[in-house]
Amino acid sequence: MSLRHASRAILVLESPWELDDRDANRSSVIPFVEGVAKLTGDTDVHYANFYDKKSFEMALECLCKGDLDSRIVYIAAHGFGKEIAGIPMLDLLLIVARYSKRYRIDGVLLGSCFVGKNSTTMEACIEESRLRWCVGYTEATNWLDGTLVDCKLLAELSELEYDDFLERDAAVDAMVNALHLFDPNAVIGFDNDENGVVLRDAMSFVLQLRGQGQRARNITDVVWEQIDE
Repeated sequence: MSLRHASRAILVLESPWELDDRDANRSSVIPFVEGVAKLTGDTDVHYANFYDKKSFEMALECLCKGDLDSRIVYIAAHGFGKEIAGIPMLDLLLIVARYSKRYRIDGVLLGSCFVGKNSTTMEACIEESRLRWCVGYTEATNWLDGTLVDCKLLAELSELEYDDFLERDAAVDAMVNALHLFDPNAVIGFDNDENGVVLRDAMSFVLQLRGQGQRARNITDVVWEQIDE
């Protein structure tokens, strides 16, 4: 019997959400991401839960099995300040960056509240790695709303190929295509003071092109400018 072999994968590392006192690991992004994979085709979804830094690295190593052309890491967990699931985001991103070259990881999507404010940390972690992009939320987002945005980003960014990162246009276009169906001025969550926050103020995008001397750069303004056009 022949085995099905996809050429790319979305690696979902999820920490239990506990959205309410009855949420015994009920809530999960997995069904949504599996739908994206079926839609795009040629894409597998590999997933595992993590609970601390050690289990995160163990999960990532387990999910990286197989010879694939590309992978995307999707970290789905509560975030606050500079921590994801109570773990410094720097530690998690450095782990992914370390694995990126060996396992052809193109980018990281941070499905976590607030951590996207730390775009300089995102830039520092993907620099000198094989990672080409990192996307995160700068404010708290409604769980379902954020998950739907994440799915569209995963669908578009998973289509990018290795040579698409020689210039900025392809990656920016993918991000723009993912977001242009959403209203930039729709309230998607709230800030630390419980004030409503619209989508255009709730996301951060970092890109690092291929080539010697290329550095990671925050391209958030570029993405929204193209959407406005």
